[in-house]
Amino acid sequence: MNVRDSEVICGLLQKAGYKITEDEQKADAVIFNTCSVRQHAEDKVWSAVGRCKVGIIGISGCMANNYREAIFEKAPRVDFVVGTRDIAKIPAILKEIERHKGNPLLEKKIYETDAELREDEIYHTGFHLDDKHAFVVISEGCENYCAYCVVPYVRGTLHFRDHQDILKEIKEDIAKGISKITLLGQNVNAYKYKDNDFIGLVQLVNSVKGLKEFGFITSHPKDTSLELFKALAECKKFNKYLHLPVQSGSDRILKLMNRGYTREFYLNLAASYRRIIKDGTLSTDIIIGFPSETEKDFQDTYNLVNDIQFDKAYIFKYSVRPNTKAAEFTDDVEKAEKERRHKLILDLQKSISRKKNAKKNN
Repeated sequence: MNVRDSEVICGLLQKAGYKITEDEQKADAVIFNTCSVRQHAEDKVWSAVGRCKVGIIGISGCMANNYREAIFEKAPRVDFVVGTRDIAKIPAILKEIERHKGNPLLEKKIYETDAELREDEIYHTGFHLDDKHAFVVISEGCENYCAYCVVPYVRGTLHFRDHQDILKEIKEDIAKGISKITLLGQNVNAYKYKDNDFIGLVQLVNSVKGLKEFGFITSHPKDTSLELFKALAECKKFNKYLHLPVQSGSDRILKLMNRGYTREFYLNLAASYRRIIKDGTLSTDIIIGFPSETEKDFQDTYNLVNDIQFDKAYIFKYSVRPNTKAAEFTDDVEKAEKERRHKLILDLQKSISRKKNAKKNN
């Protein structure tokens, strides 16, 4: 999602007459498009901002919504802060700052973090980092309120784009030579616009002339169904890749996380996907060391990974996120224990991936 947002920002700036440079030393302005999902991501931004020597510095994305005006206190060199739904304002903000930069009487900090919706026009600037593949946003925001997750607080409530605008963007991309599409949303499966749900949308996408391949991220298990798998099996352009975050294999922890499904439900879902989508690949997200996670809870997760045999897994050590429900819990799993458990599951997944890759290459 942040890659696509960065492309949108670049497209808007180019349309306003700015040029993009890969050399930070040649830039008049640097914008940090940020993520708040994990503490490590935020720490990297604070460090990079501190090293930045250009004239104008801006922060956009999730950290902008998370910290707002407090960013100016923590990083005084920052000139402007723009929220996830305010990025269309960036060109005008830059011009405003340029006019007054260097004049102590007129210089001011600017922050815009209160927009409720994005205008659909921002997705049609035509800027992409890849000339063969494009990310296409189908929904913005989230209302799942998983206990560990800051996304609903920084990206706002759930909003679905009109399927006609989505198809228009895809056709524009194809006209530029792009042949592969990835549909994006914090929870793509929840898509619903008028009479079209996610199944209807993927069927429409599959029928677009000139498109060779499509996929999507990210799916929430509680909104994933056998009907979706059956529909995807009929979509010849589907890339047969499903990212289905499990987060934990412990029913107790899943309930604390407010995930809305059980271990058994997920196991059955994964088995159904592999049965219906022949040769389909499956990846997941896992959080290690969630508050109160016991050795038994961890073993449940370890055993689930071993049972399902994911093709790929993104494994993270839990870190407290402000404003979330889990921030009220005691972060009581020691750092050393998180690291031990993290290594055990990481080593297991590496072993599984090696075996799968060896089998494919034979």
